[in-house]
Amino acid sequence: MTIEPGKLYLVPTPIGNLADMTYRAVEVLKNVDLILAEDTRTSGVLLKHYEIGTPAQSFHAHNEHKKVEEAIAKLKEGKSIAQISDAGTPGISDPGFLLVREALANEIPVDSLPGATAFIPALVKSGFPCDRFVFEGFLPHKKGRQTRIESIKEETRTVVYYESPHRLLKTLQQFKEILGERNVSVSRELTKKFEETVTGPIDDVLTYFSAKSIKGEFVIVLEGAK
Repeated sequence: MTIEPGKLYLVPTPIGNLADMTYRAVEVLKNVDLILAEDTRTSGVLLKHYEIGTPAQSFHAHNEHKKVEEAIAKLKEGKSIAQISDAGTPGISDPGFLLVREALANEIPVDSLPGATAFIPALVKSGFPCDRFVFEGFLPHKKGRQTRIESIKEETRTVVYYESPHRLLKTLQQFKEILGERNVSVSRELTKKFEETVTGPIDDVLTYFSAKSIKGEFVIVLEGAK
C-alpha cells in the first residue's frame, strides 16, 4: 500500500486476541517511517507476531507533551508516523488526542483506521439500547468521582465506563447507592480466553463478582434512567 509522507496514521490494535488486527493496520505499521507506541514492550509482542520491523518509540501519558513536539517536527520533515496504544484505538482513554490536535493545527493530514475498541462489543452484547449512548471512560479515582456519578442520575441513554479490577466493586456499590437499582452489564477480558459478561440488577452483579477473584480489564455498561 502507498504511505503518504508527512501523514499521521492512528492505528487500532487488538484488545486481547492478536487475530483481531486488520490487514490494513499491519500494512500501515510495516510501511511507515516510525511507530509511536504507548509501551514499546507491550507493543513489541504484536509487532513481532506480525513481523513488523519498523522502529518504535514510546509515547505515553508521562512523556506525551514532550513527544508531541518531536513528532510534529518529524511529520513536517516528511516522515510518516503511526500511533498505537497498548490495546484498542489511540485516543480512546489512551494517549492520542494531543498529537492529533497539534497535527491538525499544523495542517498535517491525519488518517484514523477503523478497528478494535473495547466498549463497542461490551455495549452491543449488553442488550441495552445502543442507538444512543454515552461513553464516560474511566471515573476519577478520588476527587470528583461522586459528582461524576451523580451527573448521570437522570441520563436516559445507556452509559459506558472503563474500570480496573481493584475498583470494580467500589464502582458498582457507588452506582447502587447514588443511582438506585439499575440493570448493569459487566464485561471482562473481551476477546481473550477467560472472557465473560454478566448482566442483571446491580445487586446480582455485585454478588457475583464479590465471590470471585477479580482480574482483567472491565467495561461497565449501565442501563439509562427510566
